[in-house]
Amino acid sequence: MVESEQADGAGGRLYAYRVRGAGRSGVVLWVGGRGDDLDRVVSAGEGGRRRVPVFVTGRQARVFAGRWGWRLAASEVGTLELVRVERWLADPVRRRVPAGVVLEAWNFFEDLARGLGEGHRLPRQGAVHDGAYEKLFAGECDEWTPDERCAVRELLTAGVELWESAS
Repeated sequence: MVESEQADGAGGRLYAYRVRGAGRSGVVLWVGGRGDDLDRVVSAGEGGRRRVPVFVTGRQARVFAGRWGWRLAASEVGTLELVRVERWLADPVRRRVPAGVVLEAWNFFEDLARGLGEGHRLPRQGAVHDGAYEKLFAGECDEWTPDERCAVRELLTAGVELWESAS
């Protein structure tokens, strides 16, 4: 059963978000946090485990939300091109990935982990992650140190694994 506070706690706005991955794609519902509440992906409890409802289309996500009395804040569906991140992870020496796509994936994985209550599945973040994130935010991932590059790959790899197991 989906808990209502997962979708509208503290007045957060609900959005449909398409994730296009190499192994798995679909539309999820995402809640923007307000105040002290953090963003998260909507999840549902089943048999003591939380799962993310994943839809084929944005329309299916809207219908699902409507059944719970929720309204989407926007009619368009945002998109994360996760396949670009996955290709980079498979060959980080020869491939490049735009900073914006990495930043979106990083944020999505944190929101996904939060929605599932699975934050422990992502690496604990420290100063090296902070430095890498700041460079990402400025669009300068080419300036990562070797330690930052390694930390980003580790976080994104764990995030992809979490996404693959989330439903």
